[in-house]
Amino acid sequence: MHQSYAGPWRDIVELSGRVLQALTFFPTGAIVAAPTTSLPEVIGGQRNWDYRYTWVRDASMTLQALWVSACPDEAGKFFRFLATAGLGQLGQGQELQIMYGVGGERDLSERELPHLAGWRSSLPVRVGNAAWRQSQLDVYGELLDAAATLPEYLAEMDPETRRFLADAADAAAARWQSPDQGIWEVRGDPRHYLYSKLMCWVAVDRAISLADLLDATDRVPLWRDVRDQIAAAIQKEGWSEKANAYTQAFGSDELDASALMLSIVDFLPGDDPRMLATIDAIERRLSDERGLVYRYGGEDGLPGTEGAFLLCTFWLAHALALAGYVQRAREVFDSAAGFATELGLLSEEVAPGSGELLGNFPQAFSHIGLVNAAWAISQAEEKVRSSERKTRGQEMV
Repeated sequence: MHQSYAGPWRDIVELSGRVLQALTFFPTGAIVAAPTTSLPEVIGGQRNWDYRYTWVRDASMTLQALWVSACPDEAGKFFRFLATAGLGQLGQGQELQIMYGVGGERDLSERELPHLAGWRSSLPVRVGNAAWRQSQLDVYGELLDAAATLPEYLAEMDPETRRFLADAADAAAARWQSPDQGIWEVRGDPRHYLYSKLMCWVAVDRAISLADLLDATDRVPLWRDVRDQIAAAIQKEGWSEKANAYTQAFGSDELDASALMLSIVDFLPGDDPRMLATIDAIERRLSDERGLVYRYGGEDGLPGTEGAFLLCTFWLAHALALAGYVQRAREVFDSAAGFATELGLLSEEVAPGSGELLGNFPQAFSHIGLVNAAWAISQAEEKVRSSERKTRGQEMV
């Protein structure tokens, strides 16, 4: 059933839905991360990427945002595009590709255009994105989570597509112990990133719930066993006593905003003590004086620094809402949403100090985070109101 948003930020939520519609390539349903290339994350720096492609990484969050912002047709078409684009790769023994061209193209080889000066002399200008060759294990979870968001579409799909989704869960089950490049596509050595393990957990967890629709009930015992193994590994290896938080990678003490997803994907309750400690650590040590959140601490192998990440700030608002800290969630949300342009558009990052918007623009991920955080906050507020009504009713009795 469609979840129409009617909360306090209704106008900006609806506008964000229209942004996602505008970023959709109508013939296929593909939604690009942004319609631009090489707008820099640092003025005059080298962190300039081509975002005119569709990332599987964005799938489940995008679908949820499309439904909240009243775009169910786009949600169904986008899911069909993802399933079709990835179909056949797993059967050939390949890993699921992390991103595709808007027509389903797989070769997105990156090259530089030296004859272009770049925006405000930010070089290089790039076409293509070398990240398409990376191994990112989180894609299996995002794909299965997307399927769980739209079970009515899944029931209408052909047996081959349903088998592909079951195979994606099997791939997560088989590969979750391998290192990869992680959600942030770090161009360095593979590591055991917590978020990648988490999304492999999501893959088998959602596959279990969808087993009947996937005609895969015989695979459920394996998926349950792997789900328990991943959960135990995250609890043991993903937690740092020194940081008093879940961290970026197994054995690491570095913080990463993607750990906020532990409650957002229902791995942990929002008010779990370790979840609360992680939220607190990210607020205190990974946020700036404006309340905006950086993606991670530590080095990433690339020159220069970057701005605060709007998606991560909306994740913080989302996690705070799930934790029951509704007023604080509203404050964080307003801080991030306040950087929208007069047209209501958001980029990827915000520059330290100046508040200038950085990165490719408009950025789908930022608008997706806004919509989903607004929904979570409105649901948390309704839960509070419902509890208050129940208390008043008991007092009257």
